[in-house]
This record gives sequence, C-alpha cells and structure tokens, in this order.
Amino acid sequence: MSILFSPITIGRVQFKNRIVVSPMCQYSSQDGFSNDWHLVHLGSRAVGGAGLIITEAAAVSPEGRISPDDLGIWTDEHIAGLKRITQFIDQQGSVAGIQLAHAGRKASTRRPWEGGGAIAPTEERGWETVAPSDIPFYAEKSAPKTLTAEGIQNVINDFREAARRSLDAGFRVVEVHAAHGYLIHEFLSPISNHRTDDYGGSFENRIRLLLAIVDAIKTVWPADLPLFVRISTTDWTEGGWDGDDSVKLARILKDNGVHVIDCSTGGNVPHAKIPVAPNYQVPNAERIKQEVGILTGAVGLITTAEQAEEILSNGQADLILMARELLRDPYFPLHAATDLGDDLAWPLQYERAKPR
Repeated sequence: MSILFSPITIGRVQFKNRIVVSPMCQYSSQDGFSNDWHLVHLGSRAVGGAGLIITEAAAVSPEGRISPDDLGIWTDEHIAGLKRITQFIDQQGSVAGIQLAHAGRKASTRRPWEGGGAIAPTEERGWETVAPSDIPFYAEKSAPKTLTAEGIQNVINDFREAARRSLDAGFRVVEVHAAHGYLIHEFLSPISNHRTDDYGGSFENRIRLLLAIVDAIKTVWPADLPLFVRISTTDWTEGGWDGDDSVKLARILKDNGVHVIDCSTGGNVPHAKIPVAPNYQVPNAERIKQEVGILTGAVGLITTAEQAEEILSNGQADLILMARELLRDPYFPLHAATDLGDDLAWPLQYERAKPR
C-alpha cells in the first residue's frame, strides 16, 4: 500500500488516508449559515474519498468574515446546518474538520467574482475592520481599528465559543487559521504588528494571542481530538515572519498540545515576490517536521498522486492538503488510488464504475 493511502491516527481519530481537503472559501453563505451548496461541495469530496474534509474559513464573529458572504460559527444557530454536513461526511468514512478564522484587517471585502476589493465601513454590507495596529493591508484601504486589550480578550473568547460549537456540530478536527495575513498572522508578523504592549514587540509577545487562543480552545475541545494550526511559515519579505520564527513557534505549539502544523506561506504583504511552483511550500513543512518532531501538512500546487506520494515517502510531511485540484476533480482520491495501485473503496452507488 502507498503511504498516501495508508491510514494515520492523530489523537483518537483515525483517517483512512493522508489526503486532506484544504479550506477553500466559497463566499456562498447568508449571515454565516451553511446551506445546500456547502453540503454538496464538502459532501462530494467525502464521496470522492478524501480522508479529512476541512470547511472553508468559518468566522468566529461577524466582523471576522473576509466577506459578508463567508461561512460563520459565531452563534449556536449555525450548529444545525453544520451538523447536517458533518453527519454526511461521517457516513462516507471521512473525517469532518473546521477551520476557525478571523480576517482582521483583510475583512469586509467583496467576493472575487464581484471584483474583490475592500468594502468601506460606510458602504452597504461593509464594516470597520480590526487589527493589532492601524496599518491597512493595501495603502488605499482605510486603516483598521487597533484592538484594545478588551477587544483582544473578546477575540479569544470568540475562538473558544466557536470551538465549543464545532464540537456540538460533530466536527472531529479543529484548525486555527493563523496564516495568510488574517488577524492572528497580523499579530505574529512584525510587519503588521507595531504594538508596544504585551502583544507586540518581542517574538514572545507577538505569539501571545495565538497561544491564548489555543489555550482557550483546549478548555472546550477534548485533548484527544486533533487540533491543527495553519501558519504562513514565511512572509516572503525581509523583516517579516520567517522560517526560523515558524520552527520556534511550532516547538511551543507542540508543547501546548497542538497535533499538526499546516504549513502554508504568504498573505500578509500584498506585493511579496513568491516563487510559486509545484512543491514550493513543501520545504517549510519538511523543516518543521524534521526539526520539531511534530506532524505537518504540505500544501501548494500538489496535483498528482505520484507527487503526493513522493512528498510522504521522502519524509517531508505527514498529510497532503489539496485545494484547486480537488475543485477540478472531487474524485481525485479515487483516481489517485488506482494510479498508485491501491484499492480504495468506492461508494456502493458508484461501484459499477470502478476500474477493474
């Protein structure tokens, strides 16, 4: 059996293979509620055989949404719709995970097919954004409001309550979104964090919010259920967050009960020069895995079964997170198993179409 299709156990949860549906924003919610689109989008990837299905970024508060159309988990009323999805994913033998997020200064934007770009607080459907410092992401965007100590505590509480709701909704994996220039990443990086209080300045201060969020989540999330943290392992910009910072942070997160570091990059600097190419982020996952001894997930232009298998065989990561390829082909795992000579079970309803 290939490594890609071998099971892996994290905490008390067994995943039937190493393929993970990476969080992908769908911008298709109203007031944060999941709907039939989310059920079919996520459910079809479970039918397609992925071991772990992670929702798009689910906002822990209304002001934490990237757009007015983002998925949310800031009220108990969101639980029922999400539970419908997790139950279907479970029935397919996959594991349901959720990514908890706050967009920070990158919030209040239009959907990509509406042109993207910021929605000003004075415009319909817009709101005032918050950040560690009053530094806008784009120069032409209005400056975010600097979070006060009370505001920071509210964010921590929002993540805790979102994790509680996630458990009630039937999710068995929670991922904290600390990447891509959203709020937690904004605190981590000295480029976006110019604070002079306990949450700014030194490395120890800049990681304080993330550690507080992890600790808060652990008060409601069972220790034997997987807890992931997605980080941008580098800002790709001199003077920003870098690989050394990521290794140091990963050691601390491991000691604090985090099971997996989901290794992405970038997103905090609008014009960073990123050397995009197949496997371009894999070395970051490899370094953290080797130097810290924690499970890592690799992501970024991974598009073939052979490519994924090679990453795992080389000991560069433990999980393969895929996004665009799984948009193009929800049944990629079924096809990939055939390519690698593995016998992944097909849904009974599709069994007659399985290659012989």
